[in-house]
Amino acid sequence: MLAQEPWPLTLSIGVFVAAALVIGAGGVLLTARAERIAQITGLGQLLTGAVLIGSVTSLSGLVTSVTAAYAGHASLAVSNSLGGIAAQTVFLAVADMVYREANLEHAAASEANLLQGALLIVLLALPMLAMAQPDLAVLGVHPVSALLVGGYLFGVRLIGMARKQPMWRPRITPQTKKEDSGKAKVSRRGLTALWLTFGALAVLVASSGWLLARSAISISVHAELGETVVGGVLTAVATSLPELVVAVAAVRRGALALAVGDILGGNAFDVLFLSASDIAYRGGTIYAAISETEVFWVALAILLAGVLLLGLLRREEHGLGNIGFESFLVLVLYFLGVLTLAMT
Repeated sequence: MLAQEPWPLTLSIGVFVAAALVIGAGGVLLTARAERIAQITGLGQLLTGAVLIGSVTSLSGLVTSVTAAYAGHASLAVSNSLGGIAAQTVFLAVADMVYREANLEHAAASEANLLQGALLIVLLALPMLAMAQPDLAVLGVHPVSALLVGGYLFGVRLIGMARKQPMWRPRITPQTKKEDSGKAKVSRRGLTALWLTFGALAVLVASSGWLLARSAISISVHAELGETVVGGVLTAVATSLPELVVAVAAVRRGALALAVGDILGGNAFDVLFLSASDIAYRGGTIYAAISETEVFWVALAILLAGVLLLGLLRREEHGLGNIGFESFLVLVLYFLGVLTLAMT
């Protein structure tokens, strides 16, 4: 576990519940302001969700992974990152359930969404290369850690270009939700107030996410759970709750592109946890210190992202339970994966 002493069980449960409630309320308010920022700046819902919301809601997970890596817990740091990606993909299936008009991937179809799915798979493939050749380190840091950052920035640039000048357009159906491309007007004072409240809410949600993860770790100590279970499931899900809240809130507001961008963009940003953890880990490259279980998490994350990408391409309007086949498969594959890990 982490180097800090675990909190008392009663305190841990109380903090966990309180932090979850704050994240729920803060996430809803954060979503409303993010949608407004997307309208005013002209960035669009998807890019705002992918970069702005995705990175903000991932801060608690980043702190958890870096803290674990610095304390020497490589498996916890890596599984927290990869488990969070898998959990957030499941959260997109949950958001699909909330949107009752059609399959979410059908209604929010765009070239930028496809690029985000492809970018996520590319970024997830890089750590697998590092795990296969963990001895390639420069000053204790693997070259792949730098490639992850460069790949992420290049991918964000491609997504921005796709929004401005798309080279592929989805077939428009009655269920396709088009994003308003016009800019909203606001005074300079109003814009400043909007950014300040957004920043305050972001700090509140991120710090609550860290408290949630910290209390979850303490609970796991009392329950005598293993490091991989804690990182891949407990802290991964706990630190990913802001993404779930934002995605569901965005869907309820009709901001479908913001919801998809929040999940896929947050997933891509979460891969960068590995780069930060590799730098923080003091025992050499972090890829040489992990177990086969972390390789399983990478493969599961790639599988879920691939299934999601298939759904974005096929665009099934309605499926089992009024969700697409990809959402159903994501739910089944994730829970089978967690069950497999629990049984080994």
